[in-house]
Amino acid sequence: MPNPLLATWPLLLGMGILMLGSGLQGTLLGLRATLEGFPTPVTGLVMSCYYVGYLSGTLLAPRLLRRVGHVRVFATLAALASVAVLVQATWVHPVPWAAMRLISGLCFAGIYVVAESWLNHRASRSNRGRLLAVYMLVLYVGLGAAQFLLILSSPQTAAPFMLVSALISLAMVPILASAQQTPEAAVSHRVRYRDLYRNSPLGVVAVAASGLISSIIFSMGPVYARLSGAGTHGVAEFMAASILAAALTQYPVGRLSDRVDRRTVLGAACLVATLVAGSIVLFGPLPKAVLLLLTALFSGAALTLYSLAVSHVNDHLEQTQMVAASSALLLVNGTAAAAGPVLAGSLIGALGPGAYFGTLATLTGALSLYNLWRMSRRRAVPRDRKGPFINTQQIVTCAGLDPAPIAGAEDLQVPAAVTAAAAARSSP
Repeated sequence: MPNPLLATWPLLLGMGILMLGSGLQGTLLGLRATLEGFPTPVTGLVMSCYYVGYLSGTLLAPRLLRRVGHVRVFATLAALASVAVLVQATWVHPVPWAAMRLISGLCFAGIYVVAESWLNHRASRSNRGRLLAVYMLVLYVGLGAAQFLLILSSPQTAAPFMLVSALISLAMVPILASAQQTPEAAVSHRVRYRDLYRNSPLGVVAVAASGLISSIIFSMGPVYARLSGAGTHGVAEFMAASILAAALTQYPVGRLSDRVDRRTVLGAACLVATLVAGSIVLFGPLPKAVLLLLTALFSGAALTLYSLAVSHVNDHLEQTQMVAASSALLLVNGTAAAAGPVLAGSLIGALGPGAYFGTLATLTGALSLYNLWRMSRRRAVPRDRKGPFINTQQIVTCAGLDPAPIAGAEDLQVPAAVTAAAAARSSP
């Protein structure tokens, strides 16, 4: 096979450019809504519409792929997402913003389906882990770097919206200009949620909690920073610290969970996140450098929870069950994510900016307690039964595909960074 990076560089380049637009859009909307005086609960409701659209996109995209193919789906959804941003620049009001936010979520969910199924088609047994790790690195670097694009123009003008639209449109160029064979999509399957919960109560609850946490970080983080007195530069730095920290922790945390009880690692991550978020609330206003450091520590721990939860669920399943289970977990995560900004926005509106980290500390603390209770009720999974931190079947499922076309997929191991895909997908 040809070098996979050479074979997929147009897709990786396009996704990197797309993440610049996506990352800037989410932060820009939260900041602009605050500057316009939108009530914080209303801002939270607007931001939640992204995740409602995201759920619809995960269901719609596989059908589109089967009908018109990867390139056409990518181009169509990117074009719609680009137009949605321009509408938001033209009509600064919660109602059109909410509608366009829903469309953006639908479009980006479909684009992730295209990208991940395309990568799995290009990967082989020997390079799949490295290729998907590079993909996740591209996503997080793009999302993190996008925060600094806020300094190029005032968020109170239409210029940053136009920049987002231009970046999303530009992302289509390398993909449309390259002549590459694209994969064919297969039929996805479903699973009973009751059986999934019975097999792994902790895993399902942790997946839902991680959806709440990640959506609050990505959607309400800019609102918190602005209400705390940060300017445009400060908001950009706050969000960059939150996002880039997660890129550094995914792989080492995942590797550790392969060696010890995953519940122990999940509990440790929750404990660290709870202590850090609680410290920010208790000690009040902190020096800028200290706040950024603590924010990075919190996000670095909290944004690994989805990866750990999904891997823990798979430890309790047979190999043939993992595909449908992963698809169901993705929907559980997205459904919970839709409620996150509304919850945090309402609490911030009632209690002030401190409720941002207060809400996050409460969620991670509650998950810590539930984790301890579950550990007292069930023994750890034997090491000989533990699967890898993430496998290709989960990635294929996230794309709404069946793993059958990938020979030997059930035997492949993919590094931990890959599981951050759902977190990235939860980003605005």
